[in-house]
Amino acid sequence: MPNGQHGPSSSQPAGGQWYPPEWPDRIRALADGALTPVAPKRAATVMLLRDTPAGPAVHMLRRRASMAFAGGAYAYPGGGVDPRDEDRRIGWAGPGLDAWAERLGTDAATAQAIVCGAVRETFEEAGVLLAGETPGTVVGDTTGEDWEADREALVARELSFAEFLDRRGLLLRSDLLGAWARWITPEFEPRRYDTWFFVAALPEGQRTRNASTEADRTVWIRPSDAAARYDGGELLMMPPTISTLRSLEPHASAAAALAAAAAQDLTPVLAQAALVDGELVLSWPGHDEFTKRVRPGGTA
Repeated sequence: MPNGQHGPSSSQPAGGQWYPPEWPDRIRALADGALTPVAPKRAATVMLLRDTPAGPAVHMLRRRASMAFAGGAYAYPGGGVDPRDEDRRIGWAGPGLDAWAERLGTDAATAQAIVCGAVRETFEEAGVLLAGETPGTVVGDTTGEDWEADREALVARELSFAEFLDRRGLLLRSDLLGAWARWITPEFEPRRYDTWFFVAALPEGQRTRNASTEADRTVWIRPSDAAARYDGGELLMMPPTISTLRSLEPHASAAAALAAAAAQDLTPVLAQAALVDGELVLSWPGHDEFTKRVRPGGTA
């Protein structure tokens, strides 16, 4: 079911919900004024889809267990926004920056940086590039040594995305992206992100690969199958990931999902924590399946 409403009752989160054991103590510290929230960093992530005979599949990666944030959890290619992408003219195709700013709820410069972040991170972590030489074309195979050298330079931040596009004579194909959701890491987390989720279809001629040092495996999986494995406790995911997966389930093709993006609600989702009769209650407004109750002593 869409909108993250399918799943167990609010008092029993699904088996695959990522829930760090230190959260109760951090929530109490925040309530007591002993913890000051850090400002969230802007980030972007892309749900890359491809059509199969059984319906669209989404590209996911599993974060290495050693990662400080969400280790072992399944997620999409994504990461932080590069401030250098705000103030430089970029080869651009598709909706203009004013249209993107209105859609994302930001100013034009920030919108450019967020969209660039989505496209850059997809290339960095999956080897897929949503760009072309003209407004109606997309690059083909991006697995050669020269492409890999540029990808590594982007990862190392030795090369800005604008410089990369200029060097290649490419236009960013913003029309191949659809904004899907926006989630903000809870205030009690030490690492916080204000993340815009996008949907896109795998361009013809390109293929994904695990190009991320943060992931130990990647999969193409139907959203309904991934959700079922989450519900069974087999796949670990954060609330934004499983929520967006569920919202993809009704769409019969990658093109249908992309067409539906314009109607998606981008109101930011931010977790709330409250102390009720000595019990900690953690909830995500509008997403009841993720409500978590922690009894005194820190037990769920």
